[in-house]
Amino acid sequence: MDSGDDEPVATQPAPVIAAASSTSTTVLQPGAAVRQTGVPDEDVEGEDELLPAMADDDYSAQLSWQSESKDNLKVLMDNFSPAQYERFEAYRRHALPKQAVRKVIQQTTGQQVSQPVAQIVAGVAKVFVGEIVEKARQVQSQRNESGPLTPDHLREAYRMYQAETGRVGSARPVRGKRLFVR
Repeated sequence: MDSGDDEPVATQPAPVIAAASSTSTTVLQPGAAVRQTGVPDEDVEGEDELLPAMADDDYSAQLSWQSESKDNLKVLMDNFSPAQYERFEAYRRHALPKQAVRKVIQQTTGQQVSQPVAQIVAGVAKVFVGEIVEKARQVQSQRNESGPLTPDHLREAYRMYQAETGRVGSARPVRGKRLFVR
């Protein structure tokens, strides 16, 4: 850096990939220091010290965990019976309609809900439905019954779920509505 330069140099690398001005666009190389004018300064010493420490360990740990999860799922799916595999695939393919979930949330809370929030609630609701159906299947097998699940199986599964986990939700039912009422 020239001693006659009176432009301050940024102490951290710019989080932008391209710096645009009214006359041109400059693509920045990773680690290049940037003057406040947006022009790359390649003569800056110690630019490696300016970069935040990369979390290679975290990234590789996440990749190995994802790989291990996929391997575990593959082993599990290889050991499914045909009926279990068919049920799992049906569960995997289907999702609650996000617009319907969003509408229910908005009617319940009286507030607008963003799409990501509706998507998260739809995912949690799908897991809840899966747990209730699983318990209803257990009830059905305990009673030595076959065929499709009946509302009675679902009511008993919901009762078992409440007994195991406590009350579902902390709020009282909206307008006196209750799930699985006879």
